[in-house]
Amino acid sequence: MILSSPFFALIDIEFISGFSGSAGTAVITSEKAALATDGRYFNQASKQLDSNWHLLKQGLEDVPTWQDWTAEQSEGHKTVGVDPAVITAPEARKLSEKIKKKGGAELLGVKANLVDLVWGDERPPRPNENVSVLDIEFAGKKFTEKIEDLRKELDKKKSAGLIVSVTPTTATLYVDQSKLNDKVIPHLGENVRIRPYSAIFEDSKAFGESLEMLAPIAGRPPIPKKKFWISTKASWALSLDLGGEEKVEEVRSPIGDAKAIKNATELEGMRACHIRDGASLSEYFAWLEEELVLKGTKLDEVQAADKLEEIRSKKDRFVGLSFDTISSTGPNAAVIHYKPERGNCSIIDPTALYLCDSGAQYLDGTTDTTRTLHFGEPKEMERKAYTLVLKGVIALDRAVFPKGTSGFALDSLARQFLWREGLDYRHGTGHGVGSYLNVHEGPIGIGTRIQYSEVPLSIGNVLSDEPGYYEDGNFGIRIENMIMAQEAKTNHKFGDKPWLSFEHVTMVPMCRKLIDGKMLTPEERMWLNDYHQEVFDKTKGFFKGDERTLKWLERETRSINVMEFTLT
Repeated sequence: MILSSPFFALIDIEFISGFSGSAGTAVITSEKAALATDGRYFNQASKQLDSNWHLLKQGLEDVPTWQDWTAEQSEGHKTVGVDPAVITAPEARKLSEKIKKKGGAELLGVKANLVDLVWGDERPPRPNENVSVLDIEFAGKKFTEKIEDLRKELDKKKSAGLIVSVTPTTATLYVDQSKLNDKVIPHLGENVRIRPYSAIFEDSKAFGESLEMLAPIAGRPPIPKKKFWISTKASWALSLDLGGEEKVEEVRSPIGDAKAIKNATELEGMRACHIRDGASLSEYFAWLEEELVLKGTKLDEVQAADKLEEIRSKKDRFVGLSFDTISSTGPNAAVIHYKPERGNCSIIDPTALYLCDSGAQYLDGTTDTTRTLHFGEPKEMERKAYTLVLKGVIALDRAVFPKGTSGFALDSLARQFLWREGLDYRHGTGHGVGSYLNVHEGPIGIGTRIQYSEVPLSIGNVLSDEPGYYEDGNFGIRIENMIMAQEAKTNHKFGDKPWLSFEHVTMVPMCRKLIDGKMLTPEERMWLNDYHQEVFDKTKGFFKGDERTLKWLERETRSINVMEFTLT
């Protein structure tokens, strides 16, 4: 039985294995059990899995992919079962081919999820947060206009519809009615039908059966005049109910592509919310330093994270956190997606590195910022590693590249300085970010994943810039800014094509005592001085009457003395 990692399947993986990371695939046979995950979670999975589990560290040499491992277990004409709702159609097709090549019988879709049957009534219910209407003041474009844009794309490609679900004449929202308040239904009006969430598979069967077919020709069975589009990320179950490959065309979701290109209103919202959010982080770091160093307060990682949320919650247009705060001290910072648990986490050590990766949802945008700090005297390797990571942040921020360039092509800009020292990190350099939506938003990104080579970056994309370095059991370093793709001003335009660059919007100082100024070039020092001046100018107004934070901000944003190669 296979469990892959759409979000609703992750709790199944945690229940059956104990692994709580946000990316993983579990494969269970009558004799063995394996869990596959990527480099972000090697450390975490090693700690959380017991001796019943074999950890497949994806991406390492001589480690099979979970698909290959599964196919090996199917040798001897064995059948592999999977809940078709937790695997995509392309993944199912690829796995089926591997199983047959290894002498397995078949890949079988098992709609009754076996883990859910074992879990029974104790399985937590699906999330039931209310659906809300985002005012045009923040959205920048009416949803009816977005649907019309999609229909034009459907017409161009002669498609019967996109199963999210939009057809040439109707749009259907599949949602539990209990999530809709009095504002949502009038907002949707007659433009959108509302159907229960569970009805998507039943309706998909009806959609598939309704397709107009071309008459059979000698030797060829009837085929549909038009096919339905489904995303390459849609479940195998959805594809099967629509009628399979004969009636569907798998495409990169045009909705995902459209979301990734922010309009002018959304971009301005991103700028504004990052200034407010940056002020919150500066206030938090100033408070944390005072508590740990001057007062000697014992604070654990969750208590600190709670304080940060309290500070953020007082800012205009705050709605909530965009993800659980990664508040990590010392060796915990080496766990890339560490999640401190209340009552079972570490006391923050002021003599060790402290990594804080956090973000918030505001009505006008979504934030995600990481800073690594030291409240005492950092070790030489900590300063060196931090400065190498900072150089990578700056290199990506300063990049200029032709239209058509992908995030895959830019990834090495951020890694180059670590690579020269024989160092690296096991996660992507950047991910797309939604506008009051998912903090991780496809299809764009900066990294070594193949899908990042398939989608060129476009003006209006918002991404993270977050290289890092981690020593298991010792420390972790990550710096993360949000950057927005814009048209670059260049002296020439080779090939008569636009050139792109980035605008950073995160407004939080770097940690001065972790920067080795001698390792920075004049251009890098200039970038850092300009950045710190911008941070100071844009956030100082939030600290009238707050002497503690203002002094901290002034100290952290002072310029680097270029001539002496020292901090002044």
